[in-house]
Amino acid sequence: MKVIVLGAGIVGVTSAYQLAKAGHDVTVVDRQSGPALETSFANAGEVSFGYCSPWAAPGIPMKAMKWLFMKHAPLILRPKLDMAMLSWMARMLSNCTSERYAINKSRMLRLADYSRIALADLRAETGIAYDERMQGTLQLFRTQQQLESSAKDVKALAADGIPYEVLDRDGCVRFEPALRHVRDKIVGGLLTPKDETGDCFKFTNALAAKAAALGVRFAYGTTIKALDVEAGRVRGVITDRERMSAEAVVVALGSYSPLLLKPLGIRLPVYPVKGYSLTIPITDASRAPESTVMDETYKIAITRLGDRIRVGGMAEISGYTNDLGLARRSTLEHSVTDLFPGGDISKASFWSGLRPMTPDGTPVIGPTKIAGLFLNTGHGTLGWTMSTGSARLIGDLVGGRQPEIDARDLAISRYG
Repeated sequence: MKVIVLGAGIVGVTSAYQLAKAGHDVTVVDRQSGPALETSFANAGEVSFGYCSPWAAPGIPMKAMKWLFMKHAPLILRPKLDMAMLSWMARMLSNCTSERYAINKSRMLRLADYSRIALADLRAETGIAYDERMQGTLQLFRTQQQLESSAKDVKALAADGIPYEVLDRDGCVRFEPALRHVRDKIVGGLLTPKDETGDCFKFTNALAAKAAALGVRFAYGTTIKALDVEAGRVRGVITDRERMSAEAVVVALGSYSPLLLKPLGIRLPVYPVKGYSLTIPITDASRAPESTVMDETYKIAITRLGDRIRVGGMAEISGYTNDLGLARRSTLEHSVTDLFPGGDISKASFWSGLRPMTPDGTPVIGPTKIAGLFLNTGHGTLGWTMSTGSARLIGDLVGGRQPEIDARDLAISRYG
């Protein structure tokens, strides 16, 4: 089957690789000059199979009000007269109940655990190296209230059979020895030992090369104008260069997916939530994390990537803007220097990317009302984590095979 994949980020490239493995004739189209040059470029580096939760959670509306007045806030809201933004926020608030949280987290954990298996298989078959580590994620609590509030996550992890360990202060220091310098600032943590870390940009580029060796064509520097649809079936893609025909199209354009689908009457509730990162060279390994530490107070991940530290996080709701605010950099610097003092942040590189968020936190994977048109988007902060499992699902769905896990509640049809 002739398949076009729209988007050369981590989700698009993993999808293309799986489709090519299944014997399809695959072309990837992207406006950038190479793979992983937008949201996949400098993300936090977490591959969080266990630390995997929807932003929409009980208590978030009250926390959000508090965050708006914090100097180093994990949430930044820049409201504007944008119906897509207002609609998305309203839907997100409707998911901030205990019942919805349990449903959404269970969906996310199911896909994340499937991705854990898929990534291990892919790593074994390709031998790709990407500064990977398999040492887990430590969600770090600075207050007793944070530690007690983690009970709902512990319950969800236990229900889905995901390994975890609740640690006291000494346990956190044993897991991350560099925290001994600041042990009085923490009360405990939640360890998810099956989590991994790695450089998403390196991985995506290496996998794109493997995909090309399988025959995948990459049309870089190509602007997608519209989807070509006739009689309720997708026929191809119209670009600024040519009309490209296909029997199936997979939309993996992240935050830009809804803009392409809207003219077809497909209302995809995905909205950009901007995140920021710093990449800092390690000057003293004894003061650097071994894996990923998630600073629960500021919702910032501090990750070891080879000889670098990647500091990523925050959620800024401001539309399709990609400016670099100095206040956001200050928050990243505050978190990393507070927990891991001694690094040279003057040499850090600063970056931002638009994460494609759904209001319920779960990505949208599956068919649409238009025959041959499939979606693989809306992964939010977990595109790197869920990419390999999502690619397997989309490969099965495009090929008409029964997926290995239940994917029915991941499709856009769940929004009615």
